[in-house]
Amino acid sequence: MISPAAIPRPQPARQPGPRRLAWLAPSFSDGFLAGLFAWLFLAGPYGWKGLLMDGDTGWHIRAGQYILAHRSVPSIDLFSFSRPGASWFAWEWLSDVLFAALYSWNGLKSIVLLAAALILALAALLLFAQLRRGVNPLLALAFTLLAVTSASVHFLARPHLFTLLLMTVALGMIESDRRHPSARIWLLVPLTALWTNLHGGVFALFPVLAVLCAGSALEWRLGRLPFPAVLRAAGLTLACAAATLLNPYGWRLHRHVWEYLQSGWIQSAVQEFEAPSFRAANERYFEFLLLLSLAAAGWMLFRSRLVEPLLLVVFAHFALSSARHIPLFAAAACLIVPPELDRLWVEASVRLPRSSVLSILRRVGADLRPDFARLSPWLPLLLVVLLAGLPPKTFPADFPSEAFPVNMVNRHAALFGSRRLLSSDQWGDYLIYRFYPSQKVFFDGRSDFYGELLGRDYVRLMNVDFRWSALLAQYRFDSALLPASWPLASLLKRDPRWRLIDDDGQALLFLLQDPPGRPK
Repeated sequence: MISPAAIPRPQPARQPGPRRLAWLAPSFSDGFLAGLFAWLFLAGPYGWKGLLMDGDTGWHIRAGQYILAHRSVPSIDLFSFSRPGASWFAWEWLSDVLFAALYSWNGLKSIVLLAAALILALAALLLFAQLRRGVNPLLALAFTLLAVTSASVHFLARPHLFTLLLMTVALGMIESDRRHPSARIWLLVPLTALWTNLHGGVFALFPVLAVLCAGSALEWRLGRLPFPAVLRAAGLTLACAAATLLNPYGWRLHRHVWEYLQSGWIQSAVQEFEAPSFRAANERYFEFLLLLSLAAAGWMLFRSRLVEPLLLVVFAHFALSSARHIPLFAAAACLIVPPELDRLWVEASVRLPRSSVLSILRRVGADLRPDFARLSPWLPLLLVVLLAGLPPKTFPADFPSEAFPVNMVNRHAALFGSRRLLSSDQWGDYLIYRFYPSQKVFFDGRSDFYGELLGRDYVRLMNVDFRWSALLAQYRFDSALLPASWPLASLLKRDPRWRLIDDDGQALLFLLQDPPGRPK
């Protein structure tokens, strides 16, 4: 006799209305991204002001305002008295214009909101790229969180966020084209032209394309790719290289970037080019991601896959050479490694009992996939309502006083303007933001503009080289706004030629007694 339980029962017909409206239901991805947003910008130790911990944002805003006012991209420096009339490459001019336009709309609030939107878009791209490859949603969530946490070492409201986002798009396009060749890969060419005018990080794309060409050629020799695929990779590389010429400076920008990257002094003296120390929490997450990625690279090489492991090695080299490249490595690892781990997870689950933890988690993730692989309109609506409801004091009205002499400048604003002022590079950025065009600076964050000779003089003054007094006279400084940590501040306190105007424990403001006549 057939058991009644074995007889299939008819399922109730689903109503068409709820199915049509299912896209309105919030998804798990909505919740994850909303939680990530709250963690990064609302609940963190720095929140919104953490995005403004680098003063470069200030001169980007002022450069953009100049471009909008004059309808032209500058080729001569705007901000310094130490190199008057010198050639300057405003190579991030399109980002500058966007920053200036947003600033005129709603001040620094709009700048940090743009940065937050770019970071959240990066997280969404990484998550959905993994889901599109068939990665289990639980693994995709874990890897996205690991990558974003590692990348947070360089989350600042600066144009490099465009490079981080566009590199992720480019890597996703290349990976998708390797699996299913399509004419859509050629969209990378106009994307490269746009990228060139947003941020100089576009040149990091070409090591990626070089690996694509070399790896494709090796895979062709191994019989894994047809020869037209090698020609296609070479053609794409040449077309993208030609697209980089579509900028206000033409080929001269390429020469400038090459000279900048070849400067050993800049690589060793500029803090953000320093190698990671693995002491900060986000750098320790990067260390774990690095070890996991290199293990995965070895596994892929064992399976005769060449392009992906070579890309991981290239990005690992970038990140270990300079902490500012950790976000690029994190994005690349998040796109390449999870599919390999997911494949190993599937193979392990097949061999294990269904009651094992790995098997249960595998099935739970598979059941959740439909609700992870979409975004509802509630997420942007929730963020808009949340941001509109936050009190204005939640958002920065100025740069963080923890990192910049905001209080000192507010107390003595009348003293700034047309002075030959010595200050730090970061504070120089802030002074440009506050007082341009009346106050020019000796040095700011544009290390590519100042070069090695003037940069060495700046370091000599900062560290009180034996030539410090001669350098003060050489550059005809008549005032100084110095961090309290600078040894030079202690020396000027004891120098009768300099009068201490204010000392708040963070910054010291000096004026030279009877300064020589300033040049007209």
